[in-house]
Amino acid sequence: MKPTIILGWVAVYFTALMALAWWTGRKADDQSYFLGNRRSPWIIVALGLIGDSLSGVSYISVPGKVARDHFGYLQVVFGYVLGYLIIAFVLLPLYYRLGLTSIYAFLGQRFDPVAQKTGSAFFLVSRLLGSAARLFLAINVFQSFVFSDWGIPFWITSATVILLILAYTLRGGIKTLVWTDTFQTAFLVAGILTAILALTLALKQNAPLSTLVMTLLNGPETTVFNWDWRSPGYFWKQFFSGAAIAVVMTGLDQNNMQKALSCPSLADAQKNIALFTPIMVAVHIAILLLGALLFRFADSLGISLPDRSDDLFPTLALRHLGIFPAILFVLGLTAATFNSADSVLTTLTTSFCIDFLRFESRNDLSDRQRIQRRRHIHIAFAGILLLTILLFRAFANGTALIDLVLKLAGYTYGPLLGLFTLGLTTRIRAGGWPVPVVGLLAVAGSALLDFNSAAWFNGYRFGFELLLLNGFLMAIGMVLFAGRSAPSSS
Repeated sequence: MKPTIILGWVAVYFTALMALAWWTGRKADDQSYFLGNRRSPWIIVALGLIGDSLSGVSYISVPGKVARDHFGYLQVVFGYVLGYLIIAFVLLPLYYRLGLTSIYAFLGQRFDPVAQKTGSAFFLVSRLLGSAARLFLAINVFQSFVFSDWGIPFWITSATVILLILAYTLRGGIKTLVWTDTFQTAFLVAGILTAILALTLALKQNAPLSTLVMTLLNGPETTVFNWDWRSPGYFWKQFFSGAAIAVVMTGLDQNNMQKALSCPSLADAQKNIALFTPIMVAVHIAILLLGALLFRFADSLGISLPDRSDDLFPTLALRHLGIFPAILFVLGLTAATFNSADSVLTTLTTSFCIDFLRFESRNDLSDRQRIQRRRHIHIAFAGILLLTILLFRAFANGTALIDLVLKLAGYTYGPLLGLFTLGLTTRIRAGGWPVPVVGLLAVAGSALLDFNSAAWFNGYRFGFELLLLNGFLMAIGMVLFAGRSAPSSS
């Protein structure tokens, strides 16, 4: 597919996106930016969360992992369901009862302001790294298939994408994002389904559809369950880690919860999760099926596989599946690119303004000053995000990005999991300087155990359950520093 055609379709897509952003962002104020005036339709929020949760990492990286891990990623996805139940019936009722804008204000009420800032700081680092990894993957595809041929350096491509995101998020915030995310989800899912259809039709030319189905069902790539307890892919490790990942990366994540909290009521927010959950499982199954078909298609035509597994889907979609699947792949990738970072700039700004600058309790700022300061912070985070993407470019290796994203989550979201678990399940009171110190020690301890687990534990290797270990170390450290027990203020 010619680079000019790719850019042409991206331009059409972005024009439509900007029109939607302008329409929804009219007359936006602080309440519109932070919580969409609590008027977001729950169905729109649920559909938007699909694209935000998938992003370019799932869109590109998960299909390429099928050759190595088969359908084993479904074990994590099954765990997500348990995690979403916890979010719907434990966390959302808490957030609505306390009337939170930043969910880390719970830590401030339950413990003290230092705990709130610590939780927010870990979120800022977590989301910044995760979003940068997602954006890097998507931008790298555009760089490889379009801009490299024109001699345009990667940093200019990345800066252009960040500027485009700023153009439609700076004003409307959450009020705009709940609609633009749904728009982008539609193209992301369409790209997946169209590729599946194109691959099925191509493979059907060599064998009947029933033969293809039986080949996939009986082949190694559709194997789901792993019962080797020492393996990182062991079922129970993956399942409970999946539940924990869903809790921390959705329920303890300001990026996703800010959209849920923009619904008019708790009941609407819970319906949002109820709709989001089965669709999320179905889309992940479709992505894994896509991966199996990609490898079958490449094998049937004798196509050499790219060195990086993350390049499999882009290479086949843009060079071997035909013009229509290629166009929808480009639009899906564009949706993944913008969806990976648009909302995160808003929620990083929200968390910093509420948790560090105490916007909700300050009376010394006029409305105009608040908006100006908020926009300056929004732009500053865009710059930090760009620098982080360039760091990924400098140090990225052949590892599948989905593994890297979840590994980073295990380290950076673990302290959040420990803080919230302690706050919700005990009467322990703690705060002050020990909180960030314990958080850093928990991360360091998890890394030490992770790097030496095979040697120290008879071949056992940590997988995604590293998140649970990190959270446990954080909670234990808090208990040891707590000093006293008191009734919970929450």
